[in-house]
Amino acid sequence: MSTAMSFDLGATLLSEVTGAVQAAAATLRERYTTEARGVSLSEIVQEIHANDAAVLAVLREPLLRARQGSRWVEDELAGGALPPGEWWVVDPAEGNINHVHGMSDWAVTATLVRDNQPVLTVVHLPLTGDTYTATAGGGAHLNGRPLTVSAKDDLGAALIGTGQARPGESTDTFRRIGASVTAMLTAGLVVRVSVPATLQLIHVAAGRMDAFWQFSDVRSGLVAGALLVSEAGGTVTDLEGKPWNAGSHDFLAAAPGIHTAALDVLTEI
Repeated sequence: MSTAMSFDLGATLLSEVTGAVQAAAATLRERYTTEARGVSLSEIVQEIHANDAAVLAVLREPLLRARQGSRWVEDELAGGALPPGEWWVVDPAEGNINHVHGMSDWAVTATLVRDNQPVLTVVHLPLTGDTYTATAGGGAHLNGRPLTVSAKDDLGAALIGTGQARPGESTDTFRRIGASVTAMLTAGLVVRVSVPATLQLIHVAAGRMDAFWQFSDVRSGLVAGALLVSEAGGTVTDLEGKPWNAGSHDFLAAAPGIHTAALDVLTEI
């Protein structure tokens, strides 16, 4: 993914988006309990939709006001290329399934995508108070401090991650995930399989993890992390090694020193 494009949005927009995301995240925090909510599938889905609705009620309009002329992606689980222009790709409860099961890996994310490239992102974790931000050409930051990806150059020493993008993927995709985990368990040090993608990608951007891959084009789970990793000095491509964008079919973000080795493993699947 390239960040060479001119970036003219400025610090004011980043500040406005950060404030809006943090305010919306407070709403999600108020809905959180360490007890699982819902037993049947229909009850779980109802809780997930309620979380989304509560956050979007306080997040959507501030973001659209902050960037006049921008448009909104309605389906957070959608993939594929977007029409030209600027779009807000938002996950009001990234890791929603964790939230409703009383677990801690969840966040609120908002990313402005311009012509299929993420150019500004904010990820806020209400339980820790941490805010990750990035702008194209402006670097990646955690609570205002610059982020840098791992310096590792040995895949055998790498902590690598992957996960399921959404329920109901094809059987072929699930088989491919399983085969790739086996391959990476052999090639790497440790493989972490979890959801959501963004909560692993922030670790790649911060140098805590070394790579993350996914067989998916779900935009909302990838655009924020893609910008954070690339602006922290990482390499972000599809699984053919081409620069990643929102229209790509699959995804690899890695420290530069292990990207080629990781790609070699995954292209054998």
